[in-house]
Amino acid sequence: MKLRCFKLSLLFFVVAMASSFAQYAPYFQNFSLAEYKAGNQNWDVSRAEGGKVYVANSNGLLEFDGLTWTLNELPNKTTVRSVLAYKDVVYTGSYEEFGYWKANGDGRLHYTSLSDNIKSQISNNEEIWQIIAFKDRVIFKSFLNLYVLLPDGAIDKINPSSTVISCSVVGDQLFVATLNDGIFVLEDDVLKPFLRDDRLLDTKVIKMEAYQNGVLIATSLKGCFLYRNNHLFKTSFPINETLIKHQLNDFSMFKDGGMVFGTIQDGVYMTNDKGNVLFHINKENGLENNTILRQHVDMEQMLWLGLDNGLASVDLSSHNYFFNDVSGRLGSVYDVINYQNVIYIGSNTGLFYLDSQNKLQFIEGSQGQVWNLEEVDGELFCGHNDGTYIVENKQLFPVSTFTGGYTIKKVPEAEDTYVQGSYTGLIRYHKKSGEWQVKHLGRTTMPIRFLVFEDEHTAWAAHAYKGLYKVKFDNGYDTITSIENYDGKGIWSNFNVRVYKIKNDICFKTNEGWQKYEPILDSIVPYKLLNENFGRESYVISEDDVDKVVLKTKNDVIRFVSFEDDEGDMFLSSSYFKNRLIVGNENISKITDSTYALNLNDGFMLIDDALDMSRELTLPQVESIEIDKEPVGMDVSGPIEIEFDKSLAIAVSSPKSENHFFEYSFLNLDSSKWYRMDSRKLELSNLSNGNYQLGIRASNAFQEHSPMRVLEVYILPPWYKDTMGFVLYALLIAALLVIIYLYHRHKIEKEQRLLQLKFEKEQEELLRKKTLENEKEIVHLKNESLQNELKLKSKQLANTAMALVKKNETLQEIKKELSKSQESFDNYYAYKKIVKKVDNSIEHKDEWKIFEYNFNQVHEEFFNGLKSKFPKLTHKDLKLSAYIKMNLTNKEIAPLMNISVRGVETHRYRLKKKFDLENDTSLTDFLHNFK
Repeated sequence: MKLRCFKLSLLFFVVAMASSFAQYAPYFQNFSLAEYKAGNQNWDVSRAEGGKVYVANSNGLLEFDGLTWTLNELPNKTTVRSVLAYKDVVYTGSYEEFGYWKANGDGRLHYTSLSDNIKSQISNNEEIWQIIAFKDRVIFKSFLNLYVLLPDGAIDKINPSSTVISCSVVGDQLFVATLNDGIFVLEDDVLKPFLRDDRLLDTKVIKMEAYQNGVLIATSLKGCFLYRNNHLFKTSFPINETLIKHQLNDFSMFKDGGMVFGTIQDGVYMTNDKGNVLFHINKENGLENNTILRQHVDMEQMLWLGLDNGLASVDLSSHNYFFNDVSGRLGSVYDVINYQNVIYIGSNTGLFYLDSQNKLQFIEGSQGQVWNLEEVDGELFCGHNDGTYIVENKQLFPVSTFTGGYTIKKVPEAEDTYVQGSYTGLIRYHKKSGEWQVKHLGRTTMPIRFLVFEDEHTAWAAHAYKGLYKVKFDNGYDTITSIENYDGKGIWSNFNVRVYKIKNDICFKTNEGWQKYEPILDSIVPYKLLNENFGRESYVISEDDVDKVVLKTKNDVIRFVSFEDDEGDMFLSSSYFKNRLIVGNENISKITDSTYALNLNDGFMLIDDALDMSRELTLPQVESIEIDKEPVGMDVSGPIEIEFDKSLAIAVSSPKSENHFFEYSFLNLDSSKWYRMDSRKLELSNLSNGNYQLGIRASNAFQEHSPMRVLEVYILPPWYKDTMGFVLYALLIAALLVIIYLYHRHKIEKEQRLLQLKFEKEQEELLRKKTLENEKEIVHLKNESLQNELKLKSKQLANTAMALVKKNETLQEIKKELSKSQESFDNYYAYKKIVKKVDNSIEHKDEWKIFEYNFNQVHEEFFNGLKSKFPKLTHKDLKLSAYIKMNLTNKEIAPLMNISVRGVETHRYRLKKKFDLENDTSLTDFLHNFK
């Protein structure tokens, strides 16, 4: 394959001497110690046919699959000095040790020592510095010996007469260069003299390559020689002086004659077939270290550099080149322009240009922020923080003192008239008689960053931070006739508005997406076409003179959009400029008809419009399979069987894919859903039992995909869904049926017992109820008897009381008659004696006791209750209470108490007071209800 990196049509300033490229560098990537996590020194690099990169590192063998670095240590943990990936084996050389690595069943590299078989033949302190594949042999080179691995596994030792410096395969020959005895050729496992010249004595021959019908010999400190027709010539390569000065350490040549020289002191040089420097990559333009320990060009045209401190890769197939300034002098670049075959660079530190040697030169007086470089009417305008300048003969001449020239646009249909957006508003530039007339147009002093003309008298202006305005000018562009704020006229967001003219539409990019101006409605409406084709998060970063619209997408991909040809779209991955964009101020400017410049925070990138944008994404390979973190065999020809509730981890790689990541999908569930993997290892757990068709593919930021790797995964059913589970279920069902039968039988017996008990209880209940009824009847009869007895006693008591009343009435009458006949008594004392006997008979205490007893029998301790509740009641009070309870009238009570009716009434009143009764409360009712 012809290396596209040497097509010199990329840059507009290609001149006869290709050395003008020396300050530019193709895209390269540094791999730091923090990334590969091993020793700082990388002694050798080799890439396998499958795409994996192997690096001989101070700490062991590094393996890189395009995403992940893995360190493999030797059993004795010594430094690996050399490496060769050959077929499916990786050979390494170390201190008194050499052997090979091969992936075992679980995908991990396993080391087998070859030197152990000839341990007695290994010299003390001998190290293997180079490994060469030649025909059907593999040769391990130290400074003292050559060890040849034969096809049958045997090892031959060859001991040259002088220190071995290098081995080189040229055509079908293997040359062995020694320090003092010249160059030998290996024939039939025997070294035979090939070239001995005094100029090569005591000289380190780094590499020999076929060149112009001869052999090119690259030396460490004497430059390059050409051996042809049995003569040795010193070449006239311009690179020779550089190699002598900086000491060559490795050399490579390509089929088209291009050469790569890795030096000890000044990085790597790339030349054409004449030795003219095309590119130079060193620490000054971003290489991690200037000492190239070993270099390797793989089949993908990637140059790998093993450094004394780090590792780097250079994409030789890319048409994209970088101008890098790691010194910080240039600063962040805001605009790049090709004006009169000179590259001018505007940055935050000032204005620079590249001289004839492409070295960076500062233009005096330009210190400060440069926003915009524009060719205006054949002159170069520089929009600067301090104003606007014209650049002439690499000098600045002020043309406007209005600060902050963001952008300048030509007025349509107006000759030599321009309007500029600046910190202080809109500025008009008009060229008259060869002189620029500058005027502030008034009406606004706000910063205008974006400006687009709708027609010759109408423009749209976007505030640098917040706001969108429609501006109208007078016919002579002497003033602004009107300025209208379009906040509230359909704009989705008033912040960070960008305005463009795309296909004659006035378009706006807001924080929420794309919109456009609808003149009929005089309103801003959604722009579905751009939202779908560009993406809501994308915005334009190209200038007006760029043929294609260039977008920056949400994932930092640079997209060149062609409206004429959908297939003409180009994409540039963010891997080229990761963390180097000036976010919000990205800019693509035109350098030549096919070359563009992208500004970066430490330089700029040159992009070729003719770039071949094909990006290879290869079928993912299975690296390892783990079940519950235990590695298993990698046979994926059949289903991967996993016990239920165990985790599955599948590590994949796609070493030949570029800037990729992995996605997976369960194809038999929903093949339209793909999920991004966080790394190259897919970990699955908690899967239900059953068959899964697992698809894995490599993808990139451009939504391109590799062929799919399909794996069949079978999650075994849990024991309770397997044969043992079904047997157990059958046993459980049988046991359950037995239990149900026994339970049913027990239930019937229990129900029978319950029925018997229920019958017996019902019989007992009937007997009990009958007994209760009988007892109730007896009680009722007793109660009736008692009631009758009570009635009888009450009647007897009443009769007794009435008898007493009659008796006492009679005695009262007798007493009255005696009182009337007192004079008839001769003996006064006899009279008194009779009266006394009458009174005693009226108040006969024994009769009262009998009455009280009988009364209590009838009225259940009536007196005791009164005495308990009203302890101050007298004997007469109790009598009166009893008579009242018996419903005796006052007239009937008076003779019983031997007092008058009036006395009874008085006594009743006093008794009511003792009971503490209200006036309206009846004493009779109280005593009748008292218990």
